[in-house]
Amino acid sequence: MEARRVVRIVAVLVAGAVALCHAYRTVSDEPAAKPAYGPDVLHLKGVRDIEFGDTEQDLLRRGRLDAGSAPACGPSLTGPSTVSPVFADDRLVLLWASPPVRTPEGVTAGTPVDQAEAAYPAATRLTAPPGTYRYDGLLARQGDRAYLFLHDGRTVRKTIAGYADYAQRLFDEGFGTC
Repeated sequence: MEARRVVRIVAVLVAGAVALCHAYRTVSDEPAAKPAYGPDVLHLKGVRDIEFGDTEQDLLRRGRLDAGSAPACGPSLTGPSTVSPVFADDRLVLLWASPPVRTPEGVTAGTPVDQAEAAYPAATRLTAPPGTYRYDGLLARQGDRAYLFLHDGRTVRKTIAGYADYAQRLFDEGFGTC
């Protein structure tokens, strides 16, 4: 009687282990789905089919960069029109975005700062240097990428995404009039 009980327990354990291994293999063997972003979503890879690290020449060739844009402020994208590129060493390093373009969490210029902080709870608060007319910031880093939200204490005024080092440098050194 005792041997039958042990055999049943072992059989149940083996069946459970086989089912667990099959479930684990099925889940882990499936490729991770890439998040699907809408056309007006600025994410940490870029926006639409424009990605950080793309070269100016590649974007020109693909028709994503306007070759005739004003040189005083640099080249502009052919779409979305509310996103402006920043290049360093011929590579796209930052994107400035205005509404309707927003982050996947819905943050854009005009979003209340407390809402941005709730969407990015690990963001670092940055304080503008005293005596300047610059905005304070929230820097939400994820690996080598980040969102930088410049704000007036109440509302996000500028939304920027790109390489974290460039976003930090932009905050530390300021930015021009373009």
